[in-house]
Amino acid sequence: MSNIESIRQHTLVALEYVGTAAFAVSGVWGAIRKRMDIVGICVCGFLAAFGGGTLRDVLIDRRPFFWVEHQEVLLGILLLCVACATFFKQHHLESSEKLLSIPDALGLGLFCTTGLHLSWSMGQPPAVAIMMGVITGTFGGVLRDMVCNEIPSLFRDHRPYALCALLGAIVYALLASLELPEWVPLAACTIATTGTRLVTLWLDLKLPSVDFE
Repeated sequence: MSNIESIRQHTLVALEYVGTAAFAVSGVWGAIRKRMDIVGICVCGFLAAFGGGTLRDVLIDRRPFFWVEHQEVLLGILLLCVACATFFKQHHLESSEKLLSIPDALGLGLFCTTGLHLSWSMGQPPAVAIMMGVITGTFGGVLRDMVCNEIPSLFRDHRPYALCALLGAIVYALLASLELPEWVPLAACTIATTGTRLVTLWLDLKLPSVDFE
């Protein structure tokens, strides 16, 4: 394996690590709001952290799954869930809720980027690769909300979420088609997705609802 290929693989794994940890925190938060016990907290953290990446691996037929290949990440995420649960219960949750939108937005950007990049590198058509990025970035949150017995926030809170991932994915596709250095579309997709999500939250932008009355 060449040095460049080794650096590329280590970079992608590092992005997965950070995105996984960010989404795990959001899963813990959702479980605590529902007053789950430590088992429920760890399950929600696991699903939020690995749900999108696992679905991505299933769809592109990638084996072993990320959390199977990197078992240290699995153990680390479970420990992180316990640590976050302890921290959140000892502090005022209301003051932490807005701060938790940051790791969620970061996880969205990182998972969208890695999912899209893996699909793109396998030679998938651009439209398929873009959708793979959106699915990877959003599906973990859908599983988290379903376990918490809620309609997934992706479909009900009207704040752009999947659209932010879609925007970042399109930016990646445009830059990658220009054959720029690999890090350029990777960084641009992450920044565009995460930044757009944070801006929509800051400005409280919402999509219009469909009224049938």
